[in-house]
Amino acid sequence: MIAARLVHVDGTTSASDLRAMPCALVVGNFDGVHRGHQAVLREAVRDAEAAGLAACVLTFEPHPGAVVGAGAPPLLTTLERRAELLGEIGVRTMYVRRFDEDFASWSPERFARELVAGALAARIVVVGENFRFGAKRAGTLPLLRSLGAELGFDPRVHSVAADARGRFSSTRAREAIAAGDVAEAENVLGRPHAVTGVVVHGDERGRTIDFPTANLASVAELHPRDGVYAVRAEALDADGRFRPLGQGVTNVGTRPTVGGIERRVETYVFDFSGDLYGRRLRIHLVARLRDELKFASVAELKAQIARDVAAAREMLLVPPRPRY
Repeated sequence: MIAARLVHVDGTTSASDLRAMPCALVVGNFDGVHRGHQAVLREAVRDAEAAGLAACVLTFEPHPGAVVGAGAPPLLTTLERRAELLGEIGVRTMYVRRFDEDFASWSPERFARELVAGALAARIVVVGENFRFGAKRAGTLPLLRSLGAELGFDPRVHSVAADARGRFSSTRAREAIAAGDVAEAENVLGRPHAVTGVVVHGDERGRTIDFPTANLASVAELHPRDGVYAVRAEALDADGRFRPLGQGVTNVGTRPTVGGIERRVETYVFDFSGDLYGRRLRIHLVARLRDELKFASVAELKAQIARDVAAAREMLLVPPRPRY
């Protein structure tokens, strides 16, 4: 798998600075790279190939809501993870424009002229049917078409993909994850939701009950509702790629049986005995097993974990569903 090239741009960046090739450019936040995003991106890749262009994406960091809205929503995917997912689809470059107060003040005309047609050399611009751009979201689809005719790019509007429950969206995925409905999250995303962090030392109580856990710190992605989950784990290797580590169970919560207070993400990886401290893990949440509970004793907790492991092993016998 080759990730899309991740390139940061600002107000002074030019096409020559970027060595930008003429491209088919898809504009959006793409947090989650969900099934709706995937439909737009696959069409853009096909359009790019047919026109002899590079398929590229323009996204924004931080989320515009952090600057001009009520605040950024919880994160589904980091920029690096988005670059991986975009690369799987065939996107060559992911341009990341810093979204600050100055950029928020750009007129739609300046956005199209200086960034889209200028710095990024777009010849095709693919957007969703609800796309707005420029200061105060003043830019409309008719204006984009008018600017395209003037600046030399072809705007193409893609309808929003949906299923029987409604449109695929990052909001829908976040709501499912927050509720612990990882099956619905997988339906929206086209893959299980994943959380990523670095393994740090915890209380090491798991070792005393024969279920040593990897305690993840600095998890950027949205945590699911507290509970126990069947998971597949990957570890980041020295070459910068995540590779399968094994299957397991993950507890998200405060560990009330042992008097915990801090919310933690802890994973027991089946049949693994190596040292994971300091390594970066990615945990794919495959199925929810149960709520987090307070047991009367550590012995009862140990017995329940054994049942969780048996249930997770059975669930995880089913191969991962193919990507959409």
